[in-house]
Amino acid sequence: MKIVVSVDSFKGSLESIEAGEIIRQGILEEIKEAEVIVKPLADGGEGTVSALVTGLNGKFIEVEVTGPIGEKILAKYGVVGEKAIIEMATSSGLTLVEKEKRNPMNTTTFGLGEIIKDALNKGYREFIIGIGGSATNDIGLGMLTSLGYEFLDENGNKVGIKGKDLKNITSIDDSKVDKRIKEANFEIACDVDNPLFGPNGAASVYGPQKGAGKEDIEKLDKWARGFSEIVKEKYGKSYEDCNGVGAAGGLGYAFKTFLGGNLLRGVDIITEFLKLEDDIKNANLVITGEGQLDYQTMMGKAPSGVAKIANKYKVPVIAMSGALGKDVEKINEEGIDAYFSITPCPVSLEKAMEGDFASKNLKDITRQIIRVYKINL
Repeated sequence: MKIVVSVDSFKGSLESIEAGEIIRQGILEEIKEAEVIVKPLADGGEGTVSALVTGLNGKFIEVEVTGPIGEKILAKYGVVGEKAIIEMATSSGLTLVEKEKRNPMNTTTFGLGEIIKDALNKGYREFIIGIGGSATNDIGLGMLTSLGYEFLDENGNKVGIKGKDLKNITSIDDSKVDKRIKEANFEIACDVDNPLFGPNGAASVYGPQKGAGKEDIEKLDKWARGFSEIVKEKYGKSYEDCNGVGAAGGLGYAFKTFLGGNLLRGVDIITEFLKLEDDIKNANLVITGEGQLDYQTMMGKAPSGVAKIANKYKVPVIAMSGALGKDVEKINEEGIDAYFSITPCPVSLEKAMEGDFASKNLKDITRQIIRVYKINL
């Protein structure tokens, strides 16, 4: 009997690997001889570094970098084996900027480039980078500048590193780019399909939540168009309409165009990195889950990747969560055979998320699921 457990974190309550271990204990209390494999799960967004580093015995590295509005901050990334795993939000995220100071005209991704350089200095050439939660719309100007690209104005002077500085760019000098970049491979966890500019572009769709007003959005969109023309003239590349290049204020475009990055669904990157398919293909049962299951779960969230692999090998999939949201029944049509909430009775959200309470409930529900599963053995 082989059971694979791969759950995302129950955010604010249980970390991914912690929840997985609780489920494992519940399984073994019912089937002592079971082989239970626990793999941490994430989708490339918030919590990915923590889940993978903790679950796979990696390590965290702290580095002082430039924050989104230019202040010095302490950021953290993870390394597992030969992979450096980075969340751009730790250096350039929206939560790092006070609400009254939020404006993508004045934010930068420079700190992300500094994290990449630190990893390069330590010998890492393989990168997984999650680009959700950004405070920026600089099309990677800051990151690229920190890696040695020089963006020049009409007088040949270097421009600044913030969103508002895009308007001054007339040419690009790449003669001083860090040579190690060509040795590096970047897998970019990108779960949106926005182009660089236009009605569905970076500024139009995400600018408002980052503090941009209507006039700012129009300017940023215009400057993005101009920037892409400069890039096409120099490199002959035209990626502005590719799915995902508008992610993180155009950071997806910067990775794809300048660094040769691959923009992929976060969950696909993570499940491949975990070699989850090797574990699932000959399993008898798969258990997955996250904090809340709803109709969006199968739209690229972590459990969807697990279910996709399990369905390939016709392995049954059970999902658990702290709460069941809108139209959750739709996930049965998309590869989850059965789902369960671990919350046993009406309680406040605060109570439901208490660690001890959630842990007990998770184990209890696991045991009941396995007891039902045993009926057909």
